[in-house]
This record gives sequence, C-alpha cells and structure tokens, in this order.
Amino acid sequence: MTVVLADAQPVVRKGLRALLSSSAEVTVVAEAGTAREAMKGAASLRPDVLVLDIELPDFQAGVTLQEIARISPSTAVLVFTAVEDEGSVFAAMRAGARGYVLKSCPGDGIVRTIRGVATGEVILGPRVADQLIAQLGREPRNQQLFPELTARERQVLELIASGMRNGAIATQLHLSPKTVSNHISTIFNKLNVSDRYEAIEVARKARLERPAPSPAPSPDRVSGGSVPLAHRWGATPLPEVGDSAAYVGARSIER
Repeated sequence: MTVVLADAQPVVRKGLRALLSSSAEVTVVAEAGTAREAMKGAASLRPDVLVLDIELPDFQAGVTLQEIARISPSTAVLVFTAVEDEGSVFAAMRAGARGYVLKSCPGDGIVRTIRGVATGEVILGPRVADQLIAQLGREPRNQQLFPELTARERQVLELIASGMRNGAIATQLHLSPKTVSNHISTIFNKLNVSDRYEAIEVARKARLERPAPSPAPSPDRVSGGSVPLAHRWGATPLPEVGDSAAYVGARSIER
C-alpha cells in the first residue's frame, strides 16, 4: 500500500519513514510539510493512506480533509497528532478522517493502524475514543445553538465569550494565532457580526435560550441503546478483537 506522510516536523517524517520501511507492505511515496503540500500529494499520487498531523501550517479540518476527500476519494486519511481535545477529534472525524491516533502510540501500533484504515476500518486511540464519546453526548445541544458552525468554531466562540483573547485561545487549543484568526473571521461571517463584541452578545443570548441538556449516551451505545457507537461511525471489528468495536480494539495501540 502507498502512503504519504504529512507533518510539519522533518524529524517526525523521517522517523515515520524509517519505521514504515520495516514493513514490506507499506511504501512511502512522498512527504509534505504543509496542508497545501499534503493536498497536492493526494491529488497527484492518490495514495492509499495519508498520514496527517492536524497541526500542519494552513490546516483547517473542514477545508483540508474535505478537499482531500474530493480530489482523492480512495485515500484514507489517518490523523497522527499530539492534539487530543474533543473539538479537534470530532471536527476531523466529521470531515472524513478514517482514523485518529496520538503520537504516543507504539511503532507497531501505527503500522497496524495504517493497514486498518487502508482496508476501510475506522480506528481511534483510547483517549481519542473517550473524547469522541463525550463530544457526541453534547453535540445535539451545541448544534441547536449554532448549526452553521463547525465543532471547532463553536469551541472558539465559547472561548471568545468567556473573555479570552486570540493568543490565549491559541494556547488553550494548541493552535497557531493565525489559525485562530481564520476561525474567528469565519465565525463572524457565519453569524453575520462585525466584531468579537457582537459575537459575544450572540453567544450569551444563545446560552439564555439553551434547552435543557439531554443525557449523554452510555460509553458503548448511542441514543436508543441499540446501535454500537463505533458502528454509527461505520467502524468494523478489528480481526484481533473479534466482536468488539474498532475503536475499542484500538485501545491497545497507545499503551
């Protein structure tokens, strides 16, 4: 299978290439240091898997991942990052990522994960799965407030409403100041406001009108108690786990 590695740090790309070279079934065909380069690689090479860090310069989940899906629909995107906040996880999965694992996972784990997403499985690391479950429990309520915003944009709006400035938001969400500024500009356009003060007022009014929260789903089931969470995301069982959902099987990846 062919793989493109996209990470801002050359040392990370070099380490991944060396690790993957030990697997006869994996061929690294290109590297990228920015989101734009990653999209170009996907378009020209059509790799089976694109291993991508969401901290790439100029990365935006709702733009980058959806564009990759458009230009190379056969490419499975595996997010391989140090970022584990639930907003980032949910935004990436909603935008089309097939897997999301942290850089703390062992070497054999990343090889198995690449193999899994290449064959159509959805694979999440353990802490990532927990974050996704928590976010799913709150998502219906948040979507009622601002359905036009992405999960990340709603997160940024909440921090703006709490009084944070751009630099503090960037630190809190592990983003660059430029990325935060881009998110804020998009929020202003979508909410039809001209500045952060108007945005704060919109957020505060929405809080006052917020409906009572619905109970979060249990850890292994979605609402209704009959559909396994991983199956809602199209996940398939990992061979070594049998009937367990893929995201549960991935719990061994980051230990």
